[in-house]
Amino acid sequence: MAQPPLLCNLCKEGNTAKLRLYFRLMSEEYRQRLSQLDSCVISDVLDRLNLPGVVLGLNRLSTDKKLAGPVQTVKIEAAEGRLPQRPLCSATIERARPGDVIVVEHRSRQDCSGWGGILSRAARVQKVAGVIIEGMCRDVDESRELGFPIFARGAVPVTPRGRVIETGFNVPVTVGTITVVPGDWVIADGSGVVFIKPENLSAVLDEAETIVAREAGLIAQIEAGVPVGQVMSRTYAHMAKK
Repeated sequence: MAQPPLLCNLCKEGNTAKLRLYFRLMSEEYRQRLSQLDSCVISDVLDRLNLPGVVLGLNRLSTDKKLAGPVQTVKIEAAEGRLPQRPLCSATIERARPGDVIVVEHRSRQDCSGWGGILSRAARVQKVAGVIIEGMCRDVDESRELGFPIFARGAVPVTPRGRVIETGFNVPVTVGTITVVPGDWVIADGSGVVFIKPENLSAVLDEAETIVAREAGLIAQIEAGVPVGQVMSRTYAHMAKK
């Protein structure tokens, strides 16, 4: 994919400060655009483009908020006698930027949590948007009171201490069948969780916004009293056609 002319010029100039500003502004634009969409339309676009990204079986546990933003990652594994090098998820929370979504791979044990209330509080202070856990969490009521979004396989009250350790942060992780790396993007809402590779983000957003605009036309017809079968038979089947 060709780079935008402005980016090409900045790269030629070698102006690091301007490059950082460019990417920060682009990141915020993408975040705002993605937040106006939902996981269903993004899933439709990925399906149409034959791209992976949809994760099945993760549930929104603590709030009704949508997550949309770039990803920071943590990998947790069974301790098996190993001592932790640092508290779970602490390094990722400390390095996270406002609006980041923390993604935790915690698939090694389902009998203990990989995220809890103290981490939710620390992440909220850091202005982290929310957390997605491939595994179990706890302190769901506390996180709900904080207004901090958690997506996970489920909840258990059991502490992770002595059971699991963090084995990496800012590393590739696996969520469902999807490999997720720092800098990937995610949208998560009541319908599910969908990851997007950064190199595909612009094209996915463009296509998703086109679908949403078309769907708005269908909604207008339905609200005007046109029978739903008639509306959908005309255009709906073609909207997400591969």
